Amino acid sequence: MAMSGGKEDGDPMMEMNMTPLIDVLLVLLIMFIITIPIQTHAVKVDLPQNSQNKPNPVNAEKNKITINAAGEVAWNGAPVTEVTLRQYLDQSASMNPEPELHFQPAPDARYEAVDRTLAQIKRSAITKLGFIGNEQYRNDF
Repeated sequence: MAMSGGKEDGDPMMEMNMTPLIDVLLVLLIMFIITIPIQTHAVKVDLPQNSQNKPNPVNAEKNKITINAAGEVAWNGAPVTEVTLRQYLDQSASMNPEPELHFQPAPDARYEAVDRTLAQIKRSAITKLGFIGNEQYRNDF
C-alpha cells in the first residue's frame, strides 16, 4: 500500500505516499485537543451568608445524650432528630482528641429508642462512650 510503482520498474512513482501525511495530521489533531481549555459549565451564585454565629453544639471535652420517657433524644440538653444526632456524632468522632460521650437514658425510657440511639452511636465509630446514671440502681440487684 505504501509503495506503488509505475507500469514498469524503472518508471517514477505517480501516487503520493499518504501514510506520513495522515500521521502528521493525527499528531496535530491530538495537540489541538490537548491545548483546548476545559469548558466549565458552572453558574456562580452569591448565596447569603448566615449572620448569626451559632456556638458549636459539639463540646470538645464531653457531650451528653439523654433519652426521656417519651423517647425524645437530646444532645447536651437540646432535642435533636436522628439526622442531627448522626451529624453531631460524626463531628465528635472526627475531633482529635475525641471527646467523651455520656449516655443517660431515663429509667422509664422505651428500649426501642435506647437501642436505636446506641446503634447510631456504634455506626459513628465513637470510642469513648460511658453510661451514666446507672449507679443509682446498683443496690436494686
